[in-house]
Amino acid sequence: MPVVTPAQYSRMLDRAKEGKFAYPAFNVTSTETANAVLLGLKTAGADGIVQVSTGGAEFMSGLGIKDMAKGAIALANYVHYMARYYDVNVALHTDHCHPKYLEKFVLPLIEETERRRAAGQPNLFNAHMFDGSELGLSENIAKSAELLKRCAAAEIILEVEIGVVGGEEDGHDTSGVSKDKLYTTPEDMVATHKALSPIGRYLLAATFGNVHGVYKPGNVKLKPTILKDGQAAISAACKGESSLLVFHGGSGSSLDEIHETLEYGVVKMNVDTDTQYAFTRAISDHMFKNYDGVLKIDGEVGDKKTYDPRPYMKKAEQSMANRVIQACNDLKSAGKSAGQTL
Repeated sequence: MPVVTPAQYSRMLDRAKEGKFAYPAFNVTSTETANAVLLGLKTAGADGIVQVSTGGAEFMSGLGIKDMAKGAIALANYVHYMARYYDVNVALHTDHCHPKYLEKFVLPLIEETERRRAAGQPNLFNAHMFDGSELGLSENIAKSAELLKRCAAAEIILEVEIGVVGGEEDGHDTSGVSKDKLYTTPEDMVATHKALSPIGRYLLAATFGNVHGVYKPGNVKLKPTILKDGQAAISAACKGESSLLVFHGGSGSSLDEIHETLEYGVVKMNVDTDTQYAFTRAISDHMFKNYDGVLKIDGEVGDKKTYDPRPYMKKAEQSMANRVIQACNDLKSAGKSAGQTL
């Protein structure tokens, strides 16, 4: 089906919150990884989100261009075209955009959607993320509110982050941040909701000890009750309202912890590290098993059937798709595609 409309995406989010499941948002860097996400969602019978980061988008544009906005536009156009041939609902997101990249990434993408809407075409992306967590809270909220006004006018949802997700992603390293910043307070969640909810629809990445990167289960010390306390504070301060929450940095989290967050309003969880590994693992397996075929050594000519990229890229696509299916099962979205009823 086509990439969902703004109204359909809002219904998707409401449906997840009411049903206490979440949509996995898979970071992609190429048409091959986008295909893997679409295949995995289709196989799982799940709706979901294709997502691109600043670094992923720049990579997508190629070494000859190296322009994150152009790469994101190219990827989004590809997904718009291919998604119509899959029988699940797909939304398009951008991932962490730090303040220094606004002019190079999110703002050009908003402009592209504005241009498309003026021409009677659908939105390019359903949502953009502004990560102002490196700013003070008041400055972060003020900038988020400014962006949300523009996004809301174009029916784009804005995802924001308060607190800091630890670790390293896309070259942004927060491993040295003080531990207290890894946990968002109820007061911060209330202040964010009061400022943003009157403007338009937003998603909140509140932090509760989550960390980007590769971690063994048990090494990440999550406190999901922070989300529960924050939602209760919003409800008390804002006449029963609550936020739509996002879970960043899920690697190393136990399934019980993931499921607990669904009870508190998490409707989206970012998945990147594990799908990267699944994609690369299949390629490395192919290379090790076909070492003498993929290399021209000792004067031999190799084996074209093994160094042709298509066989190992197909294996990589299927391997990543399998990890997509697992994520849908973990987040309880498998088998719950709304189909054409949105």
